Amino acid sequence: MKTSFVGKILLIFAMAFSMNSNAQFFKKLAKKAEKAAERTVERRVENETSKKTDQALDSILEPGSSGKQAPKAPENTGNGNQGNSGNGTSIPETSESTGTKAIQVYSKFDYVPGDKLMFFDDFAFDFVGDFPSKWNTNGSGEIVTLGDSAEKWLELISGYRLYYIPDVPQLPEEYTIEFDLMNVGVDNKTSSNAILRIDLSDDDKFQEGSNFVHANISFCQYTPVGITMESRINNRRDIYSTVKADLREEIQNRPHVSIAVNKQRFRLWVNEEKHIDIPRIVPIGEVLTTLKFHMNGFKDGTERVFISNLKVAEGGIDLRRKLISEGKVSTNGILFDVGSANIQPQSMGIIRQISQVLQQETSMNLKIVGHTDADGSNESNLSLSQKRAEAVKNALVSIYGISSGRLSSQGKGESEPVGDNGTTDGKAQNRRVEFIKQ
Repeated sequence: MKTSFVGKILLIFAMAFSMNSNAQFFKKLAKKAEKAAERTVERRVENETSKKTDQALDSILEPGSSGKQAPKAPENTGNGNQGNSGNGTSIPETSESTGTKAIQVYSKFDYVPGDKLMFFDDFAFDFVGDFPSKWNTNGSGEIVTLGDSAEKWLELISGYRLYYIPDVPQLPEEYTIEFDLMNVGVDNKTSSNAILRIDLSDDDKFQEGSNFVHANISFCQYTPVGITMESRINNRRDIYSTVKADLREEIQNRPHVSIAVNKQRFRLWVNEEKHIDIPRIVPIGEVLTTLKFHMNGFKDGTERVFISNLKVAEGGIDLRRKLISEGKVSTNGILFDVGSANIQPQSMGIIRQISQVLQQETSMNLKIVGHTDADGSNESNLSLSQKRAEAVKNALVSIYGISSGRLSSQGKGESEPVGDNGTTDGKAQNRRVEFIKQ
């Protein structure tokens, strides 16, 4: 069949359009490949740097290990295992919930928790299946366990104007907040609107309040959404901004969130990295009295979020100045893995401050004393406290270059409690490390 003149013209246009489309397609594909290659190089550099740091510090944080720690089930920060009671839900571990990030030491991590404990809850005294006794809500929620771990978590429910309020005393002008997060079912289909919001509010019930600060942490996996900050002063919006942050990997590996409020200043870290540092976002004075958590944008029943180890402490005291002026500081902000002397990475801000004092005061010597709560036997707690004090000493020597001859370590186990070992708060106060000038 002969092709008409018009048909030939149309065929030529079609071929040209197809060639142009293909050219555009391959050009876009090349750009994507180039960007992917750049990201691969960046990740390899980061991985190699991380490996070198880990290898240098394994002898401190993971005695007897020559490499990174294998992924494991979540553990609490106490010195003994907490048993579960009741017949509540135990969430099977899945690829989204297994393993914590292998321990890394963040020598430049500058977060330091408050020195006066106001609230701590790891749900140790709550029954699995119940709502925790030290929290309030206008919705629902229950204590669960994940996999074979005995650690307990509060499952938060997503909903419009649904709040979770821990029984934290009225917030002062300077304080810190810390907690751990886990999830099940969060994947590449999770909405970009799926967020956990940390609220500081002047309303102590289930409203936003006339004055507030909101920090929105996104759980979206298909694109980096960032952290959105919002504040209101006397019912008028003061700040609304989104800070660039790619938290996708952190969200899938039990992120530890740390917040420091120093009068008007608000800072937020996820794991070792500081993402938010706004100098004037908090209303002046002790206006924001209540801490709340709010979740929204998640698929009910399939995308599940859990919180544990919430710690709120009044603070702002510079440990360096206190050590120099008083010759002694005590802190429960140096955390260890359960039943071991492995230092948790979020503790490095305190150890860093101690190293700065020793670097400045070259004639100062320190004794490091470890204390535990009363879980376990006297003998095991005494041994554990000694190992933890020695681990802190080794960190000062190997990470910050302090001479070992200037440091000594001692363990006192459970022999000198400062809080009631029959309560969660008291046990958290008793798990502490002291630095004493010699």
